[in-house]
Amino acid sequence: MKICVAGAYGAFGLKHLDALRNIEEIEVSSIMGPNKSKIEALAKERGIPRCFTELKECIEDDIDALILATPPHLHAGQAIACMDAGKHILIEIPMADSLEDSKRIVQKQRETGLTCMAGHVRRFNPSHQWIRNKITTGELKLQQLDVQTYFFRRTNTNAKGEPRSWTDHLLWHHACHTVDLFQYQTGGGKAVQAYGLQGPINPELGIAMDMSIGMKAKNGAICTLSLSFNNDGPFGTFFRYICDKGTYLARYDDLFDGNNNQIDLSGVALSNNGLELIDREFFLAVRQGRKPNSCVTDVISAMETLDHINSGFEYGR
Repeated sequence: MKICVAGAYGAFGLKHLDALRNIEEIEVSSIMGPNKSKIEALAKERGIPRCFTELKECIEDDIDALILATPPHLHAGQAIACMDAGKHILIEIPMADSLEDSKRIVQKQRETGLTCMAGHVRRFNPSHQWIRNKITTGELKLQQLDVQTYFFRRTNTNAKGEPRSWTDHLLWHHACHTVDLFQYQTGGGKAVQAYGLQGPINPELGIAMDMSIGMKAKNGAICTLSLSFNNDGPFGTFFRYICDKGTYLARYDDLFDGNNNQIDLSGVALSNNGLELIDREFFLAVRQGRKPNSCVTDVISAMETLDHINSGFEYGR
């Protein structure tokens, strides 16, 4: 299968390129990025035959699918253009930075029947898969999910510390991970209750630097989520699953019990790399002609919850 990675020299474009090296029968035949010298240098370094600066060029190339690791405000237009051209799409999160644009993507997927998947990698991290398996078999019942998403990012930089052309957002770009995961682990569908509080707006970035979110699922489980760009300390996202039969701490691809004893995750998945697992699911769904886990038609409920929370922010101004 021939694919193109758009946004290839960005932080997550590079992560996808690394993951794709481990997946059989996948050929990265082209990459795309708006800076000509950067994308040419990356293509030469990785031995990728073609590189482009415009998405239109990628679509016209001989490829089967694209991974969009581009800025979120471009996702809707790019995803729709790709599907109009008959290409399967994996969109890095968030699938869009508004509910309206997310609905446009879902509508186009339903019209074309192509594989269109959003990169909600938490569904695929072995730590969360282990919890999911226990919930599915009835061995565990989630009562509360307590989550902290912390960064120290007071300037407009990406995960590599480089200046970026678009602005990150705690709600649409970071809370979307936990909102989708909580709804996924509690049976799917929009949370029955959701609210948010945000701190002062940064005058230079135009975004809140601190945020708190609460949710309740249909089955009664609750979630508390704290997010900050002001945390001067260990960064990342840390999950505490409080269940009826134990407490578990998920740190990306690692899992510990409530007493900090590490749990063996061998055998849970083919890889311990969540991003590789989501890429594998995408290509397997394309080959098998089936709906993938994290299809845009499923994760739209997370975007609905985010929109509801965002409306509360607007009301509270």
